[in-house]
Amino acid sequence: MDALKAEIANKRKALEIPAVDGRPAKYMRRGELERLKEEQERKAREEEEAKRRQEKEREEREREEERRRKEAKKSNALRRSTASPHPEGGASPAPESTFNISNEETVRRLRAKGQPIRLFGESDKERRLRLRALELIEEKDHERHGGQNDFKKALEDVDKHTQEEAARDKGKKKDKEASLMSDVLDLELVKTDPDKLYPIIYYALKRALKEWEQWMDDRPEHVKRTTQGKLAAATQRQSAEYLKPLFKLLRTRNLQADVLARIAEIVHHMQMRRYSSANDSYLRLSIGNAPWPIGVTMVGIHERSAREKISTDQVAHVLNDEVSRKYIQSLKRILTFAQTKYPPSDPTQLMG
Repeated sequence: MDALKAEIANKRKALEIPAVDGRPAKYMRRGELERLKEEQERKAREEEEAKRRQEKEREEREREEERRRKEAKKSNALRRSTASPHPEGGASPAPESTFNISNEETVRRLRAKGQPIRLFGESDKERRLRLRALELIEEKDHERHGGQNDFKKALEDVDKHTQEEAARDKGKKKDKEASLMSDVLDLELVKTDPDKLYPIIYYALKRALKEWEQWMDDRPEHVKRTTQGKLAAATQRQSAEYLKPLFKLLRTRNLQADVLARIAEIVHHMQMRRYSSANDSYLRLSIGNAPWPIGVTMVGIHERSAREKISTDQVAHVLNDEVSRKYIQSLKRILTFAQTKYPPSDPTQLMG
């Protein structure tokens, strides 16, 4: 029986007649034909996909080689440009190979600088070189207006001030000025004569900034040169810069009545060393204590019974604009300095 099966298998292989369920088939069913056709199509698809993968891998290798060649050319060009500087010693625009940006990015940067996006008869390469020249000029300009880092600029000013102070004669006697805690502000002026508050607040904050700066200068030299020392000095200079709009409003007597009252309370409590109360006034000035802290004063078309609780002098002035946020934050920094230099006798008056 086994020999007969082996003979049948040999004859089947010789005639290439497929077997169905281990039995020889004289005729092909439609399902078998469909199955064979699907197998052939599957093999063809697999071969085609393999060819596509090989083609894609070859293209990726070519792109990688092209990118490496371009990077090698750029590095060689940069090496040649750094090895042979200009005889005038001035800064020249970067070559096209080292400043290769898209046209869309070039247009965006030129518009951000307020420059024309294309001059008459100007090519794309010349436009990119013009943009690079403008950026180099702005880097050298110390009075940049857009996108500047105030804290970084303050750190640079601290370094310059340290060098100037080291070169200055230390033997000069400095005049003693009025202390921060002298000439205490009277809060009754808020109701009786608000105009007298402007010069009092102005000179009180000026004295506070002066004492803060003197406090920074009187530190030991090794403390000034540490990272924390430089950050503290930069914070003081940044606060002095942020307070300039407030000083201008005080000089022109153009401050809102509620803001003037809150700042007067801050200065009064700071001079009396009641820093906890001063911090409460600062919080009322910055975030307010109204039910609608973002400045909503009318919550419907009808008058409500609790309408008087939503008054305009309780809104969050820190949300008005960026200038207000900066000088209000600087007031809190002055409070922190005053608490450090003039600690209160009552520990309960310390800020949290």
